[in-house]
Amino acid sequence: MIVFLEGILEEALPTQAVVNVGGVGYHILIPLSSYEKLPRSGEKVKILTHLVVREDAHVLYGFSSEEERDLFRLLLHHVSGVGPKIALSVISGMPVHLFKSSVVAGDIAVLSKISGLGKKTAERIVLELKDKVGIAAEWEATSAANAPSPKDQAMHDAVLALISLGYKQVEAHKAIKQATTGKETPLAADDLIRLALKILA
Repeated sequence: MIVFLEGILEEALPTQAVVNVGGVGYHILIPLSSYEKLPRSGEKVKILTHLVVREDAHVLYGFSSEEERDLFRLLLHHVSGVGPKIALSVISGMPVHLFKSSVVAGDIAVLSKISGLGKKTAERIVLELKDKVGIAAEWEATSAANAPSPKDQAMHDAVLALISLGYKQVEAHKAIKQATTGKETPLAADDLIRLALKILA
């Protein structure tokens, strides 16, 4: 099992990266949240990985944190019908702590807004993860301590609003990030949406 790669970042796109490790280029599929934390091409990088072996291919998935990789594995191994593609969409769609608090609260409406998820899959995720002994209890205990800041919540709400207006997840994340750049005072979700719409226009 390949658990991490450390080398030079050759190429990075919102959904994938190529890392040069000792002269060998490894192609890795990544969530948006990990893409945003990558250094510039040509710089040293360390990416945590999970290898999925299929009949026709060996596919590497990469993450910027243990928290993201743990959630990816949890979704793959404990939720029926959820494959790597949906698991990556979940991690791209919202921060891990927000996802956990949504599952604990049984908030289907928020989860089903994640691109590529849908209501039925969101319901299955909540049902099956809540059924796992200890998972919901542990998340409930930590969700209060790790409650999202008003800034994080506003950014998340604004991204979901843009997606519901028909924008792609990558575009929405990019526009909201651009809208918050250089702003010392946290903006409300409505203000972020207005700024983002101007950027996207």
